[in-house]
Amino acid sequence: MSETPVKQQSTAAFYGQAVASFAIAMVATAIGIFKLDANAWVRSFLGIAVLYLVTSAFTLAKVIRDRQEAGQIVSRVDQARLEKLLAEHDPFEKL
Repeated sequence: MSETPVKQQSTAAFYGQAVASFAIAMVATAIGIFKLDANAWVRSFLGIAVLYLVTSAFTLAKVIRDRQEAGQIVSRVDQARLEKLLAEHDPFEKL
């Protein structure tokens, strides 16, 4: 059977860039909400909305990743079945 890697690894630089980008965006948004010329209720509402948006984005990314990984596993199982059938097939056998 063919060996196909299922898991793609990202580099440490890409991981670091993603973490730094997320941290900078969260800090900048928090500073913007804190410095906003509005009363505490409006700033609190915006803060909660940003946190909800972030958790929703993480959940969506996880669901998409899980669905993709499940598709890859099913694809590998189907490929293994096909390879087994082809290996067991004798084209010179009489029907």
